[in-house]
Amino acid sequence: MNLIPWQLRSFSLVLLAIWCVNAAAEPVDFELPGLDGETHRLSDYRGKWVLVNYWATWCPPCREELPELEVFYNNHKDEDAVVIGVAMENIDEDRLRKFVEKQFLSFPILMSKPVARSELGAIPGLPTSFLINPKGEVTARQVGPVTAEDLEEFIKNYQE
Repeated sequence: MNLIPWQLRSFSLVLLAIWCVNAAAEPVDFELPGLDGETHRLSDYRGKWVLVNYWATWCPPCREELPELEVFYNNHKDEDAVVIGVAMENIDEDRLRKFVEKQFLSFPILMSKPVARSELGAIPGLPTSFLINPKGEVTARQVGPVTAEDLEEFIKNYQE
């Protein structure tokens, strides 16, 4: 069952296509602590597409988007793409962990204080997602929710 009307999905695809305007021409990197107790670096995922999704538990569009990100992650994690969620809020780690478990999220969740700009670029609102190509370059940015289908379509078109 698709919960996103076709007009909104079409608009999202257009936004995905416009993402490239702010794309960086060189590899980017960052380092953040994860809920798993490990330090994660973006460069650890070189060779795969990486969707870095900045979100918060209090954000309704973020919460609606999480199942789509989980589907995308599960469909691609063993092959060509991963999702990294960055929780951008002042939240107790145990509370965040319980939220993640209730949502059945299996992709890595990293923690960050709220910021207006990350190493990847501006974060004008939540959710904001950056798509990093296998070379480690920012390929696209989307402010607002994305779907698994949008991501797959963008990657397919980018590779052609």
